[in-house]
Amino acid sequence: MSDDIIAKLPDPSGFSPDPLTEVIRGGARKLIEQAIEAELAALLIAFTDEKLEDGRARLVRHGHLPERELLTGVGPVPVKVPRVRDRKPGADKIVFTPSILPRYLRKAKSVEELLPWLYLKGVSTGDFSEALAALLGPNAQGLSAKTITRLKAAWWKDYEAWQKRDLGARRFLYIWADGVYFKPRMAEEKQCVLVVVGADEYGHKELLAMTDGFRESTESWREVLLDLKRRGLKQDPKLAIGDGALGFWTALREVFATTREQRCWVHKTMNVLNALPKSVQSKAKAHLHDIWQAETRAAASAAFDFFVDAYGVKWDKAAAKLVKDRDALLTCLTTFPPSTGNTSGHRTQSKVPSPPFGIARNGLVRRTSLEAEQAAG
Repeated sequence: MSDDIIAKLPDPSGFSPDPLTEVIRGGARKLIEQAIEAELAALLIAFTDEKLEDGRARLVRHGHLPERELLTGVGPVPVKVPRVRDRKPGADKIVFTPSILPRYLRKAKSVEELLPWLYLKGVSTGDFSEALAALLGPNAQGLSAKTITRLKAAWWKDYEAWQKRDLGARRFLYIWADGVYFKPRMAEEKQCVLVVVGADEYGHKELLAMTDGFRESTESWREVLLDLKRRGLKQDPKLAIGDGALGFWTALREVFATTREQRCWVHKTMNVLNALPKSVQSKAKAHLHDIWQAETRAAASAAFDFFVDAYGVKWDKAAAKLVKDRDALLTCLTTFPPSTGNTSGHRTQSKVPSPPFGIARNGLVRRTSLEAEQAAG
């Protein structure tokens, strides 16, 4: 039996190679090359009938471009792009550039979305290379401090263009508003971001506004709503949904005077449940859902009264939180009865987006690159 002992020493860089990641990376390289080859084959077939005067094919393969690395979510993937040679005389030459891999592409979309997330989490400009090396491997290069600075400028430019875009081509019937508080980077205090989501008559939702505000004040909300009107939201929305922050409702009455007001059930549910012991929260949540899921105003009122009677004796504070906003919580059932076909989704579900508590938070995380989130409901 051998007395030799072989011990694997740790990588001085601190990066531990993962065999599974290496397999995935190899598979990614193969798939990219297959896609490029398929696109090249289609190009060559398209020019099969084009010949030179001596009968030779006009377009032929001509080796490969120098290998380059594409930074992806599984680390750097080396790829080689084939070249073609256009034998036809003249300056108008055919050049092969695969659509999946544009000539100057160095980072996959997943990596580009990771960069602003790291920035918002407090990673300083000079530490990006180290952070990416820890996440994607020691060969994650090409992201110097100057590169990140240029990206930050591009992110802000994209955001400003998005914030000024015209909204006049669509009719937004319903809007959800929320103030989201978070602590950006190394800030000592939380910052308030005012978010407005709209839905048109087809149930398609769109992030309409996302800007910083001062503690959800009336002045801040008024500025946001006036900007929406200036950008094309000329007709008052039929319904606005939000939490109990008074600043938004005061501004709404000034800017969109005919819009009906609906209190957000997600916020209200959380507030009521927080006033109840955990042992009854699950059952209480189901009873609250019975209210906003009711098909008629009468059924909703009956479910409302049941909740107050069932929980008000032992937990009067929880019942009081619900009772004080009764009319505002049942607005959609009064304004849009089920027979009109308009209630689907106004409360929290269906094609029209859920209340902005979830939309705003998730939207901010997904769109940290400061682009608008736009998706069919």
